[in-house]
Amino acid sequence: MSPDPTTLAAAFDEAYQRAPEGVWHAPGRLNLIGEHTDYNDGFVLPFALDLGVSIAAARRDDGMLHLRSLQAADEGVVVPLEGGSVDGWAAYPAGVAWLLREHGIGGASLLIDSDLPVGAGLSSSAALECAAGLALCDLYGIEMDRRELALLAQRAENEHVGMPCGIMDQSASLLATDGHALMLDCRSGLSSQVPFAPAEAGLSLLVVDTRAAHVLTGGEYAQRRAECEEAARILGVPALRDVKDLAAALGSLADPVLRRRVQHIVTENHRVEAAVGLLRAGAVTELGSMLTASHLSLRDQFEVSWPEADVAVEEALRAGARGGRMIGGGFGGSAIVLTAADRAGAVRTAIIDAYAARGWTAPTIFEGNPAPGAHRVS
Repeated sequence: MSPDPTTLAAAFDEAYQRAPEGVWHAPGRLNLIGEHTDYNDGFVLPFALDLGVSIAAARRDDGMLHLRSLQAADEGVVVPLEGGSVDGWAAYPAGVAWLLREHGIGGASLLIDSDLPVGAGLSSSAALECAAGLALCDLYGIEMDRRELALLAQRAENEHVGMPCGIMDQSASLLATDGHALMLDCRSGLSSQVPFAPAEAGLSLLVVDTRAAHVLTGGEYAQRRAECEEAARILGVPALRDVKDLAAALGSLADPVLRRRVQHIVTENHRVEAAVGLLRAGAVTELGSMLTASHLSLRDQFEVSWPEADVAVEEALRAGARGGRMIGGGFGGSAIVLTAADRAGAVRTAIIDAYAARGWTAPTIFEGNPAPGAHRVS
């Protein structure tokens, strides 16, 4: 469940000695399938979680941004609206505010709360950006198309945080609807809602926070992106999404690393389209094999998986799950497992026991259910 708006409003009153003008919520996202395809102009299929970031906010008339978080031990950050430099969590909402200044916003006080596990790869950063953007737009009466706001939030993360992310996370947080996944074409920005209700099919989608820290501002993510761009340059295509003949493309690349990257991106796009077809046909139970194929490709071709995710998927399959895969950018974070609901307990136990046997920190496992996108709560 998302943070309680009444409690957050009361905390805002205590922090700023005034009542907030509203509370806004933006969900984290879980990407069902389509990993690292977003910045290759490809296809993704995320959905919004019922966990996320909430922000209580009010306008200021001094041209300043006051940013506080209930999850941060510090006393907050104060920066001028015209720009500046800030590190850590505050860079995400500050970057959004600095870009929205071009659209006419003024100063603001923000108090942030979150129930998204940090480092789990569930896009707490995009949820923070989108909640801040929605709050600031509403406070100052700015009507902005949600696709435009998603692009602005992405730009804030690229320019002010230094993370070269694609558009998927912000789009999922702003555009997703309850009981659906979002089929997103990351080149055109066009999207459609795809029915996804695993419980109605007698299934459970488990999210496994592997407790391996997920930090994407390191060099690995940027390296994968650079490798994809280099492969596209050699192949003479705008992006790897445009590779139509995989065998010919692989034959044109001398570097085995680039061949592996291309193979993952091209086949992952196909898996997204196949998954959408299965969901539209009501064949949710057949999705498992797609998830597992995605995981193997991410592990072996794109080389972004990590031991805790591999063990979670392997043990889940051994316990009777239909499929599973790592999610997010990789190098830590979470995995998902699709299983029959009556096998969910056995799957959980198998994963937890496997971690214990290796002396690893116990994973956190919960159900991932499609939820509404960003909205004003009160």
